[in-house]
Amino acid sequence: MQNDLSRRLLAEALGTFWLVLGGCGAAVLAAAYPMLGIGFTGVALAFGLSVLSMAYAVGHVSGGHFNPAVTLGLWAAGRCAPRHVFPYVAAQLLGAFLGAMALWVIASGMPGWVPAGFASNGYGALSPGKYGLAACFLTELLLTFFFLLIIIGTTAKGAATGFAGIPIGLALTLIHLISIPVTNTSVNPARSTAPAFFAGGEYVGQLWLFWVAPLLGALVAGVVARLLYEPNSLEDTLVIEERRSRPA
Repeated sequence: MQNDLSRRLLAEALGTFWLVLGGCGAAVLAAAYPMLGIGFTGVALAFGLSVLSMAYAVGHVSGGHFNPAVTLGLWAAGRCAPRHVFPYVAAQLLGAFLGAMALWVIASGMPGWVPAGFASNGYGALSPGKYGLAACFLTELLLTFFFLLIIIGTTAKGAATGFAGIPIGLALTLIHLISIPVTNTSVNPARSTAPAFFAGGEYVGQLWLFWVAPLLGALVAGVVARLLYEPNSLEDTLVIEERRSRPA
């Protein structure tokens, strides 16, 4: 059992590392590159592809959360064992910080590089479009709610098996296309915390929104999922145990 939990936590840390390095890395290194910058669309795709690729790489080990809001929302829906919640969140935060650290080392190798916001999230003066607190809060809450609903729905019994990573990755891409101008897109407290730690200053002071709004949206989605889906569709994703229980 302990070995199984260790594998799960390693998978969550690696997945969140890749999410931060891939998504935030695209924003920091490539979004505004002179003449050939990938822009908002490229960054949105980078986040979606990072989740999609790791969902298939390690999702069968841990369930592929890579996000404290996803873990909490799945717990609220009855899809994540309570004993996994805090260890998963700790592993996700560790992976996010290591990913941001690796990105910092890479980015600082460019002469004259200035970190600026370092792909951090913000509202008011720190919002890319200068959107106010209420607009940013509602954006993060609603988009996290629908992200969790998509995750729960596409992994429930009766959904097409083996394809959940595709709609989940595309949903995260769409979420970024909507909200990069508003908050620089969080829907993931771990993804927000790690870059803000390196950006410092007001970005750290505004982190509360990027914990409260996504977690609240995820909890509401978990409750709605219990009403929307049949009770036997809401099961903990114990992929490793299920594999071991199959007859030879």
